[in-house]
Amino acid sequence: MKYEARRSRFCAMLFLAALSTASLTGCANKAAQQSFARPPAPVSVTAAIMQDVPTYIDAIGKTVAREVVSIQPQVSGRIIKIHFTDGANVRKGDLLFTIDTRPFEANLRQAQANVSKDLALKKQAEANLARDIAQQKFGDVQLKRYRTLVEQGVVSREQYDQFQSNADSLKATVEADRAAIHSAEESIKVDTAAVDRAKVDLSYCFIRAPIDGRAGQRLVDIGNVVNPGGSSGGNTSGTGSSSGTSGSTNSLLVIERVDPIYADFTISQNDLDNVRQQMREGTLKTQVRLPDAEDSVTGQLTFLDNAVQNTTGQVNLRATIPNDGHRFWPGRFVNIRLVLSTIHGAVLVPAAAPQMSAKGSYVYVVKQDSTAEQRQVTLGQRQGDLVVVEKGVEPGEQVVTNGQVGVTPGGKVRIEQPNQTGQPNAGSGSK
Repeated sequence: MKYEARRSRFCAMLFLAALSTASLTGCANKAAQQSFARPPAPVSVTAAIMQDVPTYIDAIGKTVAREVVSIQPQVSGRIIKIHFTDGANVRKGDLLFTIDTRPFEANLRQAQANVSKDLALKKQAEANLARDIAQQKFGDVQLKRYRTLVEQGVVSREQYDQFQSNADSLKATVEADRAAIHSAEESIKVDTAAVDRAKVDLSYCFIRAPIDGRAGQRLVDIGNVVNPGGSSGGNTSGTGSSSGTSGSTNSLLVIERVDPIYADFTISQNDLDNVRQQMREGTLKTQVRLPDAEDSVTGQLTFLDNAVQNTTGQVNLRATIPNDGHRFWPGRFVNIRLVLSTIHGAVLVPAAAPQMSAKGSYVYVVKQDSTAEQRQVTLGQRQGDLVVVEKGVEPGEQVVTNGQVGVTPGGKVRIEQPNQTGQPNAGSGSK
């Protein structure tokens, strides 16, 4: 009996010990699980905003001068004066070059003298005509009287024939005088035209700017002999315009009008229908900026080509932009944005918020309980630091903009540095 009692007590003690060990083990496992629970991921968030944004086509283009004029001589002669400096801004009508005027002044004086001589000849012919007409009238009177006398038998037929011959001679003289007057008048016309031509040639000695613009480097020096349609030569000054002796062109100077200035670019033929439709609804605006600049200049689309290029499938377009400060230079590459239309009430989030997965773009939206929900989104065009979300996010929802790597769908997050108010705005220039 004593043995069984001791055995029962021993079994009871073993049971209590096992129970105590199991209890301690369970508590230890629970504490371990609690100690390995994932902490909230630190993230930065920004509220999605709603505003009107443009739709656009971005392209790379090149600036082109609106007008390019090559100044060429119209008469032959020696350059005796240059009235501008290389690279200067010139106005229409400004004097650029002066060619030696002395030969042309002499030609003008000679032509004017010829006109004066023709006028004198005409005057003399008119005086002769007046005299010969008077003599013709007197001869006609005598001829008429002698015809009567012949009929009456008072004078002989031979005397009458003499007066008849004299009347015919006077008539021929009058016709000759009229011909001389006509010839003088024709000479006056010819010589007057020569005077006009001499005046024009003389005016060509003073070469003026035909447009407002910026002068390039002069291609002749003082002393060069220039010819219309030929090369300039005789570079005697040697002041730096070496092209005066090249004999390759008769251009004296090139002037380019750079305000306003053109920006030429191309678009794909796939965008042609959309552009044409927007053009029918109104004038399309362009935003043009230099590659190293942040701000852009607004212009207008002023040209759409009438054909698609066969080799590239592109369409040529041209924008006209103001350039009063000569910020844009002909031949420079520029970034061009052709604004097509406006999306009203578009939802935008920072461009850093969307992430990519095998299923497409997504963002993390932080809910009220501080958990992150993964949302598949459809993205539109970028607007500066923002991007349009066409589907998947509502205005005002908090989207994660930094720390997405540590976020798990449905997991807790801890918001750091909230950016509720100073979120970036949609800009017109692409980064």
